[in-house]
Amino acid sequence: MSPTPDVFALENLDLLRALVSIPSVSGQEHGAVAYLVSWMQSHGFDARVDRAGNAVGMLDGGPRPDGSPSREIMLLGHIDTVPGDIPIRIEGGKLYGRGSVDAKGPLTAFVLAALAAPPRPGWKLTVIGAVEEEAPSSKGAKYVADRYRPDYCIIGEPNHWRRIALGYKGRLLANARREKTLAHTASPETGAIDDLIDFWNDVRQRADQFNQGRTRPWELLQYGVLDVDSGGDGMHIWAEMRTGFRLPLDISPDEMRFVLAEIAEAHDVHLTFGGGEPAYRAEKNSPLVRAFLRAIRAQNGKPGFVVKTGTSDMNVVGPVWHIPIVAYGAGDSALDHTPHEHIVIAEWARSVAVLANALDKLMT
Repeated sequence: MSPTPDVFALENLDLLRALVSIPSVSGQEHGAVAYLVSWMQSHGFDARVDRAGNAVGMLDGGPRPDGSPSREIMLLGHIDTVPGDIPIRIEGGKLYGRGSVDAKGPLTAFVLAALAAPPRPGWKLTVIGAVEEEAPSSKGAKYVADRYRPDYCIIGEPNHWRRIALGYKGRLLANARREKTLAHTASPETGAIDDLIDFWNDVRQRADQFNQGRTRPWELLQYGVLDVDSGGDGMHIWAEMRTGFRLPLDISPDEMRFVLAEIAEAHDVHLTFGGGEPAYRAEKNSPLVRAFLRAIRAQNGKPGFVVKTGTSDMNVVGPVWHIPIVAYGAGDSALDHTPHEHIVIAEWARSVAVLANALDKLMT
């Protein structure tokens, strides 16, 4: 008799522990990718490293009885992490380590759930550990978005095992630079830093005007300064400010670029941009959502829905594929990127049971 999916997950806890123990900061994921591909190959997946560097594993249930094309469920996680060395340990039923929550916990749950609920005839399960999700490039997801057309997609992100994420805010990064000829400190002329401060104050004022009457974080245009630097060579001075914006559904990255460029022109500030993912919200009434609701209830959980103020690879593939999509994964997203990142092992195992149940229902 086969073990239940949660027991199966606990029997394969070494997969999670090993993957978390392999550093995989964005742009340096090759070691973790090679390990995951090898593990999947040894457990029956058709697995490989694609040209973007993603780990790809597929289980194929064979053709449909009527000969029509197979349907595909994409389980899209990410294998890269932010920097930060957290010693790997298991303590009090929790596994500590960088990436345990964001998002190797959800990614390994995908792999184990696909094995626990293998595809039926006419179905394919594709698990992808994407690279550079934590970087502005979103390299792995953009490569996948252009080359696959699945019927359903599950994004691997931590939202606790009882919750389903339906949407993520958009993002835009903007680097503002002001250069000037050096003037004496007694001169009434403003410095480069002063000009950047004036620019930023106008940006804040415009954003606050946009936010008037809005109270929910999902609806707000959020903004912040991420880094500031300045310098000079004795003849010229410069100042740079790196800023970030979290975008609601009703303002696109292009619209935000236009607003910032208009303000920058008034202050003679030069702008360059990064990121640029639009906000995305999935349909709540879909076969995929219904399968998850039933699967969570089968584990004696009360399902909940969330929309997130961060971004994920849903922002990249959602607007391209236009298919039923959700984000799911064990773990507390408040621990993302923190020195205390850890995942509760029992919750992670339960998420495997939910995923396996949802996949089975979806393929039935």
